[in-house]
Amino acid sequence: MAQNAKPVQLDLHSPQFQERWVDLEGDVQERAIAAFEKITQLTWNAVYQDKGLRWERIQSIPAPSGVDSLYTFRISKAIRGIAYRDGNFMRVLLIEPDHDAAYGKK
Repeated sequence: MAQNAKPVQLDLHSPQFQERWVDLEGDVQERAIAAFEKITQLTWNAVYQDKGLRWERIQSIPAPSGVDSLYTFRISKAIRGIAYRDGNFMRVLLIEPDHDAAYGKK
């Protein structure tokens, strides 16, 4: 089976993600969990095309060493995640309740 045909796997172990996660309100966490459950049912091709997730490359925030590009994706209208693709994994670095901050605007 081709790599793009497998469901996406999530990595939520980033220290920045974990630090932010514990400070989020319950309803924000619930929306994030729903988005993460949706993502794990999609292939990468479906993630790229999903209009609800709006997977977009961001250039305003430098990628960590060894990572080509960072991307932002929608969790809800106000909440975005920042991640990168590593093989079949979506490695989530941050969840940002302030939509604009996800793009490095604040």
